[in-house]
Amino acid sequence: MLDFRKIVRANMRSLVDWMGCYDAVAETFNARWGGGASKGTVSKKMAGQLDWTVADVIALEDAAGRYPITRMLARRLETRPNAGEGSLLQDGSSIAKESGEAISAILNAEQSSCADDLAQAIGEIDEAMFALRQARARIEDRMNSEGAA
Repeated sequence: MLDFRKIVRANMRSLVDWMGCYDAVAETFNARWGGGASKGTVSKKMAGQLDWTVADVIALEDAAGRYPITRMLARRLETRPNAGEGSLLQDGSSIAKESGEAISAILNAEQSSCADDLAQAIGEIDEAMFALRQARARIEDRMNSEGAA
């Protein structure tokens, strides 16, 4: 069974690295939610002594403009992607982007002995698989609508 905590930790580590330092992360939390966060708290969360909260995830994802944890949580609810809006061209672009990120994460995990890098690779692979499933759903919908005509 997939350990979502490891994937969350890996993604939060990436977001914290993007912020540059623990002080910046603590100040981001304080600016978003009011006081209470410190460099020490962030350090304990990075070390795994404390868990990341939903508020932490929201603040860092919004600050970075990237939403890896939110997307991962949303994917848990999906049984079959909805083709909905968009096109096969957009799906192809998404597949290329997500597959490239997955390949990069896989190569990084291969060269690392860190479980967080392995968890990051799993998350990126999941995103690439979602892009592929979405394209497949769009093609199946098209086949079904053309077959009915």
